Amino acid sequence: MSRPFPSRSFSAPAPFTRVNGKIRAREVRVIDDEQKNLGVLPLGQAINLARARGVDLVEVNPNAVPPVCRLVDFGKFRYEQAKREKESRKNQHANKVKEIQISPNIDPHDFAVKRQHAIDFLCEDMKVKVTLRFRGRELAHKELGFEQVEKLVQGLTLFGHPDAPARLIGKGINILLSPLPRAKRGKNPRETGDAVPAPPRVQPDAAVKFETPEPRPAEAEPDGAGEFGNNAFANLEFVPRE
Repeated sequence: MSRPFPSRSFSAPAPFTRVNGKIRAREVRVIDDEQKNLGVLPLGQAINLARARGVDLVEVNPNAVPPVCRLVDFGKFRYEQAKREKESRKNQHANKVKEIQISPNIDPHDFAVKRQHAIDFLCEDMKVKVTLRFRGRELAHKELGFEQVEKLVQGLTLFGHPDAPARLIGKGINILLSPLPRAKRGKNPRETGDAVPAPPRVQPDAAVKFETPEPRPAEAEPDGAGEFGNNAFANLEFVPRE
């Protein structure tokens, strides 16, 4: 029984590159290894030309009329294709922007953690947007906010550079950092073991002993008080009834 819809696990097959005898067109436009156009040739003649030069006839544009083929070693062609795809993925990765938010009175430890996150993003070829928000009366001291932003930017000079100076927009300061080229970029401190350590967790001290207070000395009780020292019935006489 046929299914009306394709399965969810269906994935498009990888593009197939036809080589030599697997090319279906009768005539092809041939490009040599020097990117020179040799014109339109019958398929058999193009394959013979490729064999004479010790290379393959690779179809590079099957949608053209006639299809375009190159005289190139197929292994070299696959290598160049994989290299182009890798560069394309790298450029797509570099277009991602990660945001780091700080405040004018940020704690030094939190500042170090934010800086390490920014280093991680820059080392992964991502851009970093640093945002500082003012709250309430903090807006009256904008210079403190710019100092925090400049301090963070200075701590990232080995990994990225600002695209433009920091600007005050509304109630916040924004600046965008781009990663440096890999050849000029510093090494991530996480890889060298120099990452900022997490604050130690406070563990209860098992050696602490709690002393039991000494019992208070019993005070002298008045005669006839019995158990309670303020017994109101202590001085009464009880006369038995006849």
